[in-house]
Amino acid sequence: MDIGGLIVGLGNPGAEYSRTRHNLGFMVLERLLPDREKAGMLQKLSGRKNLFALWKARFEVAGGADREWLLSEPLTYMNASGEAVRAVSSYYRVAPENILVVHDELDLPPGRMKMKKGGGSAGHKGVESIVQCLGTPEFFRLRIGIGKAPYNTLPFVLGRFSESEAELMDKCVAAATESVLMFTREGAVKAQQFCNSFLL
Repeated sequence: MDIGGLIVGLGNPGAEYSRTRHNLGFMVLERLLPDREKAGMLQKLSGRKNLFALWKARFEVAGGADREWLLSEPLTYMNASGEAVRAVSSYYRVAPENILVVHDELDLPPGRMKMKKGGGSAGHKGVESIVQCLGTPEFFRLRIGIGKAPYNTLPFVLGRFSESEAELMDKCVAAATESVLMFTREGAVKAQQFCNSFLL
């Protein structure tokens, strides 16, 4: 399969974690998947039970042929996300520099996003797991700000947004989805410019 790369949305599986701060990566994919399905550009692939869910999607490229990308949600729970990313990227031979991981970020305030390649994990356990399993930090990350935890980090990231926060984060998820589309269609530089200048 000739593919452009792999988009990974991080989160925890199960209804109890739906729309929690730690599931922003899932929320972006859950917005992106119906868009591709409606356009007739989505195919569900065989995932691996308790490891990952997987889709193949086509994205329009201006002035050229459509490109196919893999979209995946790890089902390992956050701290073992790397096992799923390694399994998909190894099987489909996707190099780390062609992987974009979408996740929540404590070091950014709500309403801000950043896209970067490589660097540290800022303590994000899902990103740490991916670095460890791939053996390199040289993959792209789309970081969606949730702000510093006012209390213990784990209960905070596993908590749901307040009503006012939810409205803000829905706008962020929409913008993050647009960043992913730009990444697939126009490349990393344009996507980074859009993402890194975004502010609500």
